[in-house]
Amino acid sequence: MSTVTQTPSKNIFVRLLNMNTSREVGGRDVPLWRQILLQVITLIIAIEVLFPIMYIVTLSFSSKTTRPSSLELIPKEISLTAYQQVLDRPTANPVTFSKLLTNSFLLSAGVGVVALFVAVTAAYAFSRFKFKMRQVLMILVFIPLLMPAVGLATPLYLLMNQFRILECGNEITALYPLMSCAEGVTGKVVFNLRDSLLGVGIALVAGALPFAVWNLKGYLDTIPLELEEAAAIDGANPNQTFFLIVLPLAIPQLAVTFFLGFIGHWQEFALSWLFLSKPESYTLAMTLYNMTGQYANAIPWNRFAAMAIIVALPVAITYIALQKYITGGLVTGAVKG
Repeated sequence: MSTVTQTPSKNIFVRLLNMNTSREVGGRDVPLWRQILLQVITLIIAIEVLFPIMYIVTLSFSSKTTRPSSLELIPKEISLTAYQQVLDRPTANPVTFSKLLTNSFLLSAGVGVVALFVAVTAAYAFSRFKFKMRQVLMILVFIPLLMPAVGLATPLYLLMNQFRILECGNEITALYPLMSCAEGVTGKVVFNLRDSLLGVGIALVAGALPFAVWNLKGYLDTIPLELEEAAAIDGANPNQTFFLIVLPLAIPQLAVTFFLGFIGHWQEFALSWLFLSKPESYTLAMTLYNMTGQYANAIPWNRFAAMAIIVALPVAITYIALQKYITGGLVTGAVKG
């Protein structure tokens, strides 16, 4: 087989535009003109992404509550007054920042843990067991992914609002709708599942399960079945095989699934704002929205920007630090279904 050798052009401009400056031995040679084009496109995308971030950072370092009349991307002053005010008292509601942080963390971590526990058992069943209507059930699990999350808010609201604890008097408590007060007695609502972090968490778990099941099922398919068969020959029962063999091997994907669920619900707003009405149950995302007023001039822009950065910074730093592992975990198992 003969090989065709490309003769370099004698035109100096053609050779310059086709010069390979990457100094890479392997892979395709990228001409200089294409490298310049890719770099320009990359810079445009970076500027577009960083523009709102720089603007918010500049606002957060300002000591003035009003929005600047001109576009400022570089802080003219470094004032931490807005951050101090947010940490002391975010809004007019008598709720501390630590309480808001605790609510957001409990909601995000609780939803991540519960969804992960339920999803890994369901994913294992879909991956290992052959039963009737298996494919139909898989499709039914994925249907919620085709709908916007806010589209399920109304039925979830009505469902959660049905569960209440009523105080009927004479030290009698009723769990509605399973039980109710005596006829003619209007009980006092002491707990409403809808108006609680527990109710919001249950609703969020329902929305987090489809993706978690799909993500874990693809990974469990890559674990060799021979390992479980060998454990069974050694006398391990199904529970021991699942907890001692399968789960340890799936720890990387379990961590990725939990983290994606955690960051997805850390800034959850729609369901929380619809369900919750008590300020002591508010989350950081709800408080950020509560800082906005009816008019733009009434918004304390420096505190709003500082609160936005405080809400986004922990998740952003963690995601950047673990980006390689998250991407690797998502790709693993993608070729098997």
